[in-house]
Amino acid sequence: MPKARRTKKVEARRKREFTYRGLPLPELQKLSLEEFGKIASARTRRSIRRGFNAEVSRFLERMRSTPADKVVRTHVREAILLPEHVGRRVAVHTGKEFKEVEVRPEMIGHYLGEFALTRRFEKHSGPGVGATRSSKFMPLK
Repeated sequence: MPKARRTKKVEARRKREFTYRGLPLPELQKLSLEEFGKIASARTRRSIRRGFNAEVSRFLERMRSTPADKVVRTHVREAILLPEHVGRRVAVHTGKEFKEVEVRPEMIGHYLGEFALTRRFEKHSGPGVGATRSSKFMPLK
């Protein structure tokens, strides 16, 4: 395949507009919370229908009241990312520190805690000081 045709196809793929359940981002941002709840996934829809607890409600009010260029720090990991949050920055607490997350359109409908991991993978090296003599000869894979 000639390179010119291949690059056109790649560019066409990259320029695809974001849609959530068939709606582009500008239309999503015009929806009210109840209207968004009707098109959201099952878990998100149920959370919106039942209503948010006091902490999540306070977080949503803070997101609406702070300027878009400011980072909002929060411990509320169970808050749902709404279309109105796209482009904002949120610092989510992991239990040890705050991880800064920039909300992108692909994150709509997910929970804040999904993007600030609380556990990290720890890869151990060889046996350390105080290890038994037999553990020094364990085969390494």
